[in-house]
Amino acid sequence: MARLIVLGGGVAGHTTATFAAKWLGSSHEVMVVTPNAKWNWIPSNIWVGVGELSKEDVTFDLAPVYSKAGISYKQAKAVAIHPEGKDGSDKPYVVIEHTSKAKAGETEEVEYDYLVNATGPKLNFGATPGLGVGSNLGEHTVSVCTADHAEHAAHELKICIDKMKSGETQKFLIGTGHGMCTCQGAAFEYIFNIEHEIAKAGVRDKAEIKWISNESFLGDFGMGGLHMKVGGYVVSSKLFAESLYAERDIEWIIGAHVNKVESGKASYELLDGSMHEEEFDFSMLIPPFAGVGLKAYDKAGEDITATIFAPNGFMKVDANYAAGTYENWKASDWPRTYQNPTYSNMFAAGIAFAPPHIISKPMSSVNGTPINPTPPRTGMPSGIIGKAVAHSICDLITKGDGAHLHEASMAEMGAACVASAGKGILDGTAAAMTVFPVVPDFEKYPGTGRDTEYTFGEIGLAGHWIKHILHYLFMWKAQLKPGWTLIPE
Repeated sequence: MARLIVLGGGVAGHTTATFAAKWLGSSHEVMVVTPNAKWNWIPSNIWVGVGELSKEDVTFDLAPVYSKAGISYKQAKAVAIHPEGKDGSDKPYVVIEHTSKAKAGETEEVEYDYLVNATGPKLNFGATPGLGVGSNLGEHTVSVCTADHAEHAAHELKICIDKMKSGETQKFLIGTGHGMCTCQGAAFEYIFNIEHEIAKAGVRDKAEIKWISNESFLGDFGMGGLHMKVGGYVVSSKLFAESLYAERDIEWIIGAHVNKVESGKASYELLDGSMHEEEFDFSMLIPPFAGVGLKAYDKAGEDITATIFAPNGFMKVDANYAAGTYENWKASDWPRTYQNPTYSNMFAAGIAFAPPHIISKPMSSVNGTPINPTPPRTGMPSGIIGKAVAHSICDLITKGDGAHLHEASMAEMGAACVASAGKGILDGTAAAMTVFPVVPDFEKYPGTGRDTEYTFGEIGLAGHWIKHILHYLFMWKAQLKPGWTLIPE
């Protein structure tokens, strides 16, 4: 019997584990190690963050789901990987630290035959002084990165709306909290949902809403922007985004690296090197992402973390990390199988894999400060990659080491995104967009890097209903309810 351990129970890890368990059956063991007791459909956290959904609407307990699927489950965080085993045994193992109340702090060594790193990101709030959450939750800013954070954000938003109803003006600052952030899309959705809720409350005239981002232009989204068909015409995401911000009377600051947050004030540097400050009463700034801090050791106990992980803490896979300067970058640099090049029984999925380089054009301020979005790897790509990795490992287990590895290159992958701009049965709106491929291929698609026949967008009430339906579909799928395999990633 082979044992597959999946580190992480988010979109990528949950997808990997559930499909692997279905395909392998009881002949082999699938184990999930995750510090969380609950699964969270993160795309809907923005609705929790404005009070339109509750925390319970976007989460469920993992234990009964994994029990039903025959998946072993340990509520713990991975601390270190020993891919060569230790003296007296060649069996690789991972050191985990339990996080459940019953076993909190206890460590355990768990052997594996195959390992998938799907730990997702560390929310690196500490990269920007004053952007802290956790023990400092709400000290200066709020967050929608977790369901708990989003619930707190909704509480703080209500306080601001009540103040506006009493006649006070409130300043809102939403965007990215560092020059190297990703997930502009989540902040994009949140700012428009805030604007929608404030307008619905009848106090839009009392709100000053401003966007701040590390993008060099609106609509970059960490993908270098895109050209898409809208109403039969090909338009840039820059024009699309600028029009939406202008229509909602939202000002924007772009090419910004937030370098410090204090009570009611954010300091930032622009690409031109100038330093500025922006005051606020309410702020949600997405933190930068980093690897979770896993360590790795060889059989002799020597630290080999730098061999397995990139400097940002994400796991190295079959990507071209020696592409060099921007002029040399190609779509083919991106990984296809997500197999670690040093240890063939280890894979990474979702945010946990190290990209070969960013997608947007690299930018730095005249002071040398990097200010550019890092690549998005959440949502649909995470699910697709997780399923491909599960397929590869199942084939390796059942067919042997010579089995074909399944591929899911982001440079050959299309993705759909439905970005909410306000929730409501009759007045909700969302931008429904598709992009193909996610990583632009300028050799195959000169000029735009993408196929405009499959890259398009529309905004309106229909988009909102699509997102609303997708929320329930993916919650259903993640709980492995009847027909869950028929719902695409």
